[in-house]
Amino acid sequence: MGNSYAGQLRSTRFEEALHSSIEASLRSSSLEPRPVFSQLYLEAEQQLSALEGGSRADNEEEEEEGDGALEPSCPPNPYQMHPPPEGCCTTDGFCQAGKDLRLVSIGSEPIDVPAGFLLVGAKAPSLPGHLLVCAVDRRFLPDDSGHNALLGFSGNCVGCGKKGFCYFTEFSNHINLKLTTQPKKQKHLKCYLVRNAQGALTQGPLICWKGSEFRGRQTPAGPGSSSLCPPPDSSAPPAAFSSEPSPGTNPSAPRGAQPAGPGSDPPSLPAAAGPAVFNGKDSPQQQQQLAKGKLPAGPRPSALGIFSNSGPPKKRHRGWSPESPSAADGGYPQGGGNRAKYESAGVACVPPVGLVGPASVTFPVVASGEPVSVPDNLLKICKAKPVIFKGHGNFPYLCGNLNDVVVSPLLYTCYQNSQSISRAYEQYGAPAMQPISEEMQLLLTVYYLVQLAADQVPLMEDLEQIFLRSWRESHLTEIRQYQPAPPQPCPPAPGPAAPVTSAQLPWLAGLAASSCNDSVHIIECAYSLAEGLAEMFRLLVEGRLAKTNYVVIICACRSAAIDSCIAVTGKYQARVLSESLLTPAEYQKEVSYALVTGKVDSLGAFFSSLCPEGDIDILLDKFHQEHQGRVSSSPTAASVTKAMSLDVGGVPACASSRREPPRIRPFQLAVAQKLLSHVCSIADSSTQNLDLGSFEKVDFLICIPPSEVTYQQTLFHVWHSGVLLELGLDKEHVTRQRAEQYVLKLDAEAQARFKVFLQNSFQNPHTLFVLIHDHAHWDLVSSAVHNLYSPGDPSVGLVDRLLNCREVKEAPNIVTLHVTSFPYALQTQHTLISPYNEIHWPAAYSAGADLYPEDRKYFGLSEFIESTLSGHSLPLLRYDSSFEAMVTALGKRFPRLHSAVIRTFVLVQHYAAAMMAVRGLSQMKNYTSVETLEITQNLLNAPQQCPCGHGLMVLLRVPCSPLAAVAYERLAHVRARLALEQRFEIILGSPSSGLTVGKHFVKQLKVWQNIEDAEWRPQTYLELEGLPCILIFSGMDPHGESLPRSLRYCDLRLINSSCLVRTALEQELGLAAYFVSSEGPLEKGPRGEGLESDAEKPSSTDNEDEELVTEGSAAEKRSPVKRERSGSRDSASSGRSSKASGSALGGETSAPPGGPPQGEQTRSPQPCGPSEDTQRLRAGQGPASALSRHSPGPAPQTSQRSVQVAVPSPRRLPAAGASSSPAGRAAALVGQASPCSLAKARRQPPVVFLPKLVYDMVTSTDGSGLPKAASLLPAPSVVWASSFRPLLSKTMTSTEQSLYYRQWTAPRPGHMDYGNRAEGCVGGFHPRRLLLSGPPQIGKTGAYLQFLGILSRMLIRLTEVDVYDEEEINVDLREEAEWRYLQRSDPWPDLELFRKLPFDYTVHDPKYEDASLICSHHQSARGEDRAPPRKPEDLFVRRQTARMRLSKYAAHNTYHHCEQCHQYMGFHPRYQLYESTLHAFAFSYSMLGEEIQLHFIIPKSKEHHFVFSQPGGQLESMRLPLVTDQSHECIKSPTFTPTTGRHEHGLFNLYHAMDGASHLHVLVVKEYEMPVYKKYWPNHIMLVLPSIFNSAGVGAAHFLIKELSYHNLELERNRQEELGIKPQDIWPFIVISDDSCVMWNVVDVDGGGERSREFAWSERNVSLKHIMQHIEAAPNITHYALIGMRKWSSKAGGRAVREPFSRCHVHDFIVLNVDLTQNVQYNQNRFLCDDVDFNLRVHSAGLLLCRFNRFSVMKKQIAVGGHRSFHITAKVSDSPVAVVPAQYICAPDSKHPSLAAPAQLLLERFLQHHSHRFFPLSLRNHGHPVLLVDCYLNLGSQISVCYVSSRPHSLNVSCSDSTFSGLLLYLCDSFVGAGFLKKFHFLKGATLCVICQDRNSLRQTVVRLELEDEWQFRLRDEFQTANAKEDRPLFLLTGRHI
Repeated sequence: MGNSYAGQLRSTRFEEALHSSIEASLRSSSLEPRPVFSQLYLEAEQQLSALEGGSRADNEEEEEEGDGALEPSCPPNPYQMHPPPEGCCTTDGFCQAGKDLRLVSIGSEPIDVPAGFLLVGAKAPSLPGHLLVCAVDRRFLPDDSGHNALLGFSGNCVGCGKKGFCYFTEFSNHINLKLTTQPKKQKHLKCYLVRNAQGALTQGPLICWKGSEFRGRQTPAGPGSSSLCPPPDSSAPPAAFSSEPSPGTNPSAPRGAQPAGPGSDPPSLPAAAGPAVFNGKDSPQQQQQLAKGKLPAGPRPSALGIFSNSGPPKKRHRGWSPESPSAADGGYPQGGGNRAKYESAGVACVPPVGLVGPASVTFPVVASGEPVSVPDNLLKICKAKPVIFKGHGNFPYLCGNLNDVVVSPLLYTCYQNSQSISRAYEQYGAPAMQPISEEMQLLLTVYYLVQLAADQVPLMEDLEQIFLRSWRESHLTEIRQYQPAPPQPCPPAPGPAAPVTSAQLPWLAGLAASSCNDSVHIIECAYSLAEGLAEMFRLLVEGRLAKTNYVVIICACRSAAIDSCIAVTGKYQARVLSESLLTPAEYQKEVSYALVTGKVDSLGAFFSSLCPEGDIDILLDKFHQEHQGRVSSSPTAASVTKAMSLDVGGVPACASSRREPPRIRPFQLAVAQKLLSHVCSIADSSTQNLDLGSFEKVDFLICIPPSEVTYQQTLFHVWHSGVLLELGLDKEHVTRQRAEQYVLKLDAEAQARFKVFLQNSFQNPHTLFVLIHDHAHWDLVSSAVHNLYSPGDPSVGLVDRLLNCREVKEAPNIVTLHVTSFPYALQTQHTLISPYNEIHWPAAYSAGADLYPEDRKYFGLSEFIESTLSGHSLPLLRYDSSFEAMVTALGKRFPRLHSAVIRTFVLVQHYAAAMMAVRGLSQMKNYTSVETLEITQNLLNAPQQCPCGHGLMVLLRVPCSPLAAVAYERLAHVRARLALEQRFEIILGSPSSGLTVGKHFVKQLKVWQNIEDAEWRPQTYLELEGLPCILIFSGMDPHGESLPRSLRYCDLRLINSSCLVRTALEQELGLAAYFVSSEGPLEKGPRGEGLESDAEKPSSTDNEDEELVTEGSAAEKRSPVKRERSGSRDSASSGRSSKASGSALGGETSAPPGGPPQGEQTRSPQPCGPSEDTQRLRAGQGPASALSRHSPGPAPQTSQRSVQVAVPSPRRLPAAGASSSPAGRAAALVGQASPCSLAKARRQPPVVFLPKLVYDMVTSTDGSGLPKAASLLPAPSVVWASSFRPLLSKTMTSTEQSLYYRQWTAPRPGHMDYGNRAEGCVGGFHPRRLLLSGPPQIGKTGAYLQFLGILSRMLIRLTEVDVYDEEEINVDLREEAEWRYLQRSDPWPDLELFRKLPFDYTVHDPKYEDASLICSHHQSARGEDRAPPRKPEDLFVRRQTARMRLSKYAAHNTYHHCEQCHQYMGFHPRYQLYESTLHAFAFSYSMLGEEIQLHFIIPKSKEHHFVFSQPGGQLESMRLPLVTDQSHECIKSPTFTPTTGRHEHGLFNLYHAMDGASHLHVLVVKEYEMPVYKKYWPNHIMLVLPSIFNSAGVGAAHFLIKELSYHNLELERNRQEELGIKPQDIWPFIVISDDSCVMWNVVDVDGGGERSREFAWSERNVSLKHIMQHIEAAPNITHYALIGMRKWSSKAGGRAVREPFSRCHVHDFIVLNVDLTQNVQYNQNRFLCDDVDFNLRVHSAGLLLCRFNRFSVMKKQIAVGGHRSFHITAKVSDSPVAVVPAQYICAPDSKHPSLAAPAQLLLERFLQHHSHRFFPLSLRNHGHPVLLVDCYLNLGSQISVCYVSSRPHSLNVSCSDSTFSGLLLYLCDSFVGAGFLKKFHFLKGATLCVICQDRNSLRQTVVRLELEDEWQFRLRDEFQTANAKEDRPLFLLTGRHI
């Protein structure tokens, strides 16, 4: 790339050294170039200072264009403008008459355009952001190809209307362009102007001037740079998306070129094309326009017209360049779901088709010099169209016979991309590193071409990787410095070396090509490429390039740079590359044209000439006449009849006929659970994009491609999965018609049905709709492309129009799930799917796979490839070398026929000949291949080996539908003439139509599948299982059709080998994907293992890929012939011609003899039935045997049954004559019951035949160890973002591959994601869109249907809760006497009646089942029958629960989101989220001896509930209502909810429970938990307890709530007394509610009379508002101290609700009168049973406790938080090991380990489980309870207690006649005196337990109460809780009654 030579050579031995190094490199197997050239020179001149051309901006003004064609380095000619006339307007953007010409100003105004004129946009240097509107005669503008523009100018001013400007200079002055350079229309007339849908004038396609291309080297080209395209003519669809040549067109003509010359084919359509755009770093205007998703390119007005040119250009118009830029050069169509066009096999760096931006540049190749004439009859002489790749520099014009050459810019694009520095290095701050020079690029290209084998096609991916490695070598130091990860391993680079100069290049290239036997020919030009091209054409015509595959033409005449191009002249390579340029539509058109015009007749005539006896049809007719009338009934029909008779006789016909019931496999269930997990993650995220809690049910719609078979197949899955019943979408029996509502075929009728789906989603906001897009890689065309270019074709862009419409994106109840095996096109830089929302099928070898044991092994692409490796048996992937040789030979003979036509006709001929050979015409074996013969023999013979007639399926893939129809007709004709109609079926499978199967075979299928429906017909390929058939599968792409397990051969020899993209290849190979029964593991087997087969099969075995025996002598069968790669072992001995045999043998790699077939191990064969041996013996044959592996030597083979038969039995081989005729073969098979082919097929995958090109692509590996196919462009609708990308790694997981494609691929402009410009940012992802990817045929449909089921179950589960459902305990202890409140119909209790009710001391709450029974004089203690105590860990687990559906009045946790309670939760429009204030509130309490400091957190939205000294000032009090207030929308009682450890799960959302009523709700939290509660509940008032209560229990919270509430009551009374309100009128009640109260119920009783024992009742769910307003409205309510309700139980009978009110204990949800209970306190130290203790204190104080029995509360089971949050562990232990309760108490001053728990908790837990140690006499002694004074403590369920209060005037049970077995004094105060205790009587030996705060208090209490008078104490009877001293343990003293 330098301007001069790089110095002298180091030595005179330069040539020898260079030649040696090149030769060594060529011998290397690696494609990696070695830096040998740079070492052969002296020190280089100094490096170029920057990237070549990198300093030049994208500035059109710097180019020199037109006839002058000056060198870019020359300065522009100075230009002096004429001064404007005086008095005229000189304002920029206005003409000299003062009229506005700016597009933005007059775009919407009507403009009169004369006929023949077009509106164009002119660019003024002084107005860079504007275009000026001009009217120009279209004759002076270029045509669609960029040519035929008349020199000169003719234009009008659209502003003032002045006409007749004949010179552009004059016109430019008139419109005030104010130019500083020579005015040229090519420079300043930039684009056409078109009207959009609104009628406004907008910028359209750029004008493609012939001279406006400038050197791309001088402009930094972005990745995937593209050419501009001529404006598309509206009279024909643009080629960029849908142009297809008519049958009269030669689509092989170079795109962008008009066929010219007298020898041209029929006139072609104009090469109209869609405009293109750079996919890299464009101008800011263009980026901006594209970012907005605008589509500035519209169709060109039809007035543009098309000029035909019948010959070379006239002299004046010498710029007619047929290869000038067009969309054909740079753009690749993509439309109608078809693949994009490729300029080369497997090319990745293809420039995208796109939308024209205002600052785009045209294709940067300058054409100069005289045109080169393409010789006439070039195709006829060369037998292939040469493909010319534009390289560096100028490319000459071509004229003449342009139909016979193809020109492509791909190599130029590859060169340009490889000169751009990777962004990966720029982002790490690397300095600008010099790119590879042009000379080195070309030299490396020559080096690459030299290494290509004769049957290889050049791939741009290979070349890009070579450039990348070479560049890395030369910049290894810099890369290592700035690369975060180590670079790919490459040899160490030498020091700085001189670059190759342009003068040395031709000589070095020639030297490199000298060792390739003229495969690469170098032509050096002296002046321009034109002479080199002319020389090449001359050599081609003279036949001197017959052995040359590539011609490299180099012109190094210019000092600054080189010109180059590379012509592919090899017949094979040129054909593949030229055909790869066709779009699928063009490919179909060309094939149809060949069929319609009869061009294929010559092919048929050639085949006829090959047959020695004349036309094959004559042979067929002769065979038909000879055998007519002698053909017996078909063996298959006989076998069916036999099978039916066997069934009747009670003998099973065939083990394989039993179809497996559909079931969910473990992997499918795992994937379904992963899908559910991702949906839950979306719901759990803070973005609130999915509110699962608001959905009640699931609905779905599955969108599939328009394939009838796929549609019926999906219907079958939906129908049989039971998902409709599970989702509740259908009742009872689901009909197939019902299932059709949930499967949408994306055809013309889809839009109407999809609209119904959207309406349903809108009308059912509480239903979650899952929109499943199956086969999601199909039809990713943008709807914008559809609107612009193919509005008449509704199928184009349908997926985008439906699934990406605004309604789907915005609907909060639609989740979109894309499902595909090939997700690559959905993993681009612009994808809508977040990488976190991708679900990949788990790999079988991944960690955790053993969690999902599978009984079948999946056989996919990697397993097929693995079977080709050494160490395996016969490969499952094969190619047919003889077939390929014949196709190649015919391709040379018929160069004008598309290879697809030739391949199809050859393959059909092979199948026809094979059928004839099997039917006895043995001479036809010479006209087929071993592979085809193998397929045909096994197809015909397999049904004879099964009593049922089960056979094999052969899949014949013919992508082109017209060719498929030809193949079907021909094979059906041959089958009919050979009388094989009853032996096997031929089925034509097309996506657009259903299946057609003959009546005879339908009858067979119905017998096998036990179907009695007379109208039944198979509708899916899966229903063809066991049917011997050839399925001709057509359609350009498979659409997800599944194939049956009887598929044995997958013949893909006709797939379009030019469509080398990863998706296309894997999609075709995915047809063979298979599940194999794991009875025989598919592992590498040792060489000598026996095989399951039968030695006596005369012509074929049932183990097809182990051996194939064709007609011949027994000696041939016995002779071991080396097996070929294709699996045939008789190719040399079959008697075919030597040429055919040679071609079959020569091109294949032989496998070692005796290799076991893939997956075959020594195992017992699958019998066809239990009576197999019996049947065989009846038939006169020996015992069943398996053919052992062939070994060298002529000895006959002996074999043995591997399991059943231990003694080998030699078998006599049949005579050769018996096997050489069909009759003899049939006789040998009579009665033989060898393993059924269907049973075998279930244990081995099918054999796949591929074209050689595809086979090499799939089986070869790149540098990372991956198959080469994996490094291809992933999908046709995407482009590589950069050629400087790393290779995919073999160790990459699916997730890492996704991230790789997301970084390195970008969608083409036709892709539906193209407009999503937010590259990878979170805002660009759609939140409710998921992608499920997995290998083909692995079970994705079953997985997502299972997902729908578990999603539905989860939603139901989300709307359900587990509530405690336990019967009340101790109900039998009540007496029937005066307990009853007899007024059953009273809505509220009558105060006087209620006072007369005795208090029920017994606790009935089932959570206290393990608590001590409280005795009273009313009850007879019958606790002996109580259940034994539970273990503490069982306490929670064993409690009974019931699952209940949440009602609309339920309380909710933080996971509930709905629109109604958004404001309640803090989303208030007036208040900012989390806006709250902290307020201190202090009051003194004498019992604590200090002032209590509490803190309120009050949100702004709740401040109205409080009184402040001034707004935002000191908190004074909480507002309380009046007793007399009556409001239906307000709850008077403040609700306090103490909580710990339940910030997420606590039920604090009371919005729905209160039915929207206004209420005051306060959460009472500990100080250390305050931040997390505030985070989850920002709009709730919080009462924060002092830090000293951080380790306290619920008693402390209750204590502070009550004391605070009473203090607040006093403050409110004082405040409102000043307003004239009496103190007693202030509402005194508060509610204390547990954080697990979820729903409330009311019982409705039908009285039936006051005294009647018969009454009916029902229970219903009501709101908490209803209950509270009912309670608050009770008369005399202020006389009640505590009000509560029942705990709900489904087992509650009429007895529980008969009495409406009870005077008893209340729990969980209480209404507390803080005024009446002023002197009764909760015990702030308590952890357990504090509510029972408080109830007893309240009752003993003479206050009323009332339980409303008709109300009940449901408590939710919450597994976290609450009292379970206290864990008792050792204080100093390293590991928090749980300690047993017996260790909670220890002796004082002992070395017992201290425990990290409050002393009170240790005491209560110890007494609960081990109190019998203190009260041995009390155990199960319920007649003599333990006396508890002033405090209730739980002593366990086996000990009863009696509670008494020491307070004066308290209500106590009468104890005068009771004798107690123990006394417990807990922290007794001064009210307990010696006299008080002397009232009670104790048994002798009764025990005493005194509990005090310290040892001193213990002694003082003993003395003060004179306990030593009646109780005996010992020193060892003193204990303490197991706390450290600093934790203030409690002390206990025990004694015995004297």
